[in-house]
Amino acid sequence: MADSPPISSDKNRYTLTIFLSASLFLSVVFLSNRRYLQQSLDDFFPPVHPQTFTPPPPPSLLLRKPNPAADDAESEARSFADGDKNITAAAVVVLEAAVLKDVDSGAANRSDSAAAAASEISSSSTDTGFGSGGGEEERERVMRDGLKDCDLYMGSWVRDDDYPIYKPGSCEYVDEAFDCQGNGRPDADYLRWRWKPHGCDLPRFNATDFLERLRGQKLLLVGDSMNRNQFESILCLLREGLPDKTRMLEISGHKITKGRGSYVFKFLDFNCSVEYALSHYLVKEGSRVNGQGNSNPTLSIDQVDKTSKKWKRADIIVFNTGHWWRHRKTSRGVNYYKEGDYLYPHLDVTEAYRRALQTWGRWIDQNLNTSKQLVFYRGYSSAHFRGGDWDSGGSCYNEKEPVLNDDGAIVNSYPAKMKVVEEVIAGMKFPVRLLNVTRLTNFRKDGHPSVYRKSSSTNSSIKVVQDCSHWCLPGVPDAWNELIYANLILKLPSSNNA
Repeated sequence: MADSPPISSDKNRYTLTIFLSASLFLSVVFLSNRRYLQQSLDDFFPPVHPQTFTPPPPPSLLLRKPNPAADDAESEARSFADGDKNITAAAVVVLEAAVLKDVDSGAANRSDSAAAAASEISSSSTDTGFGSGGGEEERERVMRDGLKDCDLYMGSWVRDDDYPIYKPGSCEYVDEAFDCQGNGRPDADYLRWRWKPHGCDLPRFNATDFLERLRGQKLLLVGDSMNRNQFESILCLLREGLPDKTRMLEISGHKITKGRGSYVFKFLDFNCSVEYALSHYLVKEGSRVNGQGNSNPTLSIDQVDKTSKKWKRADIIVFNTGHWWRHRKTSRGVNYYKEGDYLYPHLDVTEAYRRALQTWGRWIDQNLNTSKQLVFYRGYSSAHFRGGDWDSGGSCYNEKEPVLNDDGAIVNSYPAKMKVVEEVIAGMKFPVRLLNVTRLTNFRKDGHPSVYRKSSSTNSSIKVVQDCSHWCLPGVPDAWNELIYANLILKLPSSNNA
């Protein structure tokens, strides 16, 4: 009988087969799942890259003391950038630079750099307007925070070669009297100045965003030809931002001329309008027949102007009056001012101005709705006549730059009538916003048409009547509208964030 093979040999072969099979199976599983296992392994065995070098942080960051305000600004900036995927690399660099500026300077007040960064991001974004995503609410907040603690009307003019916002001759809504370049003015540096408040930067005018805030509403400018100056400016600023400029039109087809006192411009894609109504005094002009049968003008300082029916229908109103109170008949005040049926033989012009504004203020308090309407009063715009007044040979010819090094005489020059404006507004129930442009216009002796108020102007016409009251366009009134835009950011949310 043959001997049987040892049982232990069969067991060894079986064990070896099982071991090899298990090893092969585990190898296959490992290789097929390597990319998933690698992440876990890297936690314990980080990969080594000998050629990679990470530079140390800048010394200013290594050495700086803890600063909660700066940390908040940096965190805010980063979350701001993360929230808007349309921000360009250049805009992020600007934002980070603003944060570093806060860090290095101590960042006691971050409003200046935050507002500047927000403004730069707004202009650098691939989206020209607001409403492209969730980051817009954060952007809105940053812009508002940068402005809310800043006095917008105390500052200086700084050179900025990105100005003007629209080119001379590019806007059909500038009438001849304000088209200084078209009328032959040879210098252009007066166009390259930007108003900068001391504590912040004004956001650069964004036509799309302005119109979004105005969507479905009426903006009305009421006042004298200085408000027409501002009205033409805002039309040009808004037109510049429209991709299709045919979607902006005057409803009756009127061309802007010096002699016409009423315009309504519609922006079809935003269902809104920008309007102008001429009112020299905001109170009622009239006339009387004297003993010789001649008609003489009068001013009823106890009744608002006939344009008031338009005031009720507007959502945002910008009022002004001032320059006509310097005219001879107004300043003399002889047999001119009326209250009821009483004609004053003589009334001081400042007192008449006060009573007229009080009449205007009472009407606003009694007829406008604080929850639905927004009212601005634009302050007195400075004139710069040398050697006389507007009707007595005054000149501002050949002024080429602003006053830059003021000793206090310019910035502190403040008309008595502006003190009256402040007093009247302070006594009103309606929260009127004062666009106090008086001080910022004090510096701009270079910005007037002077002899370049007609296309026939030449250097030989220096002896003719010069315009040192109104402003060239593009020019100083563009800054007034940037101030309105800043106020809308503070007061009126974009419709996309409402």
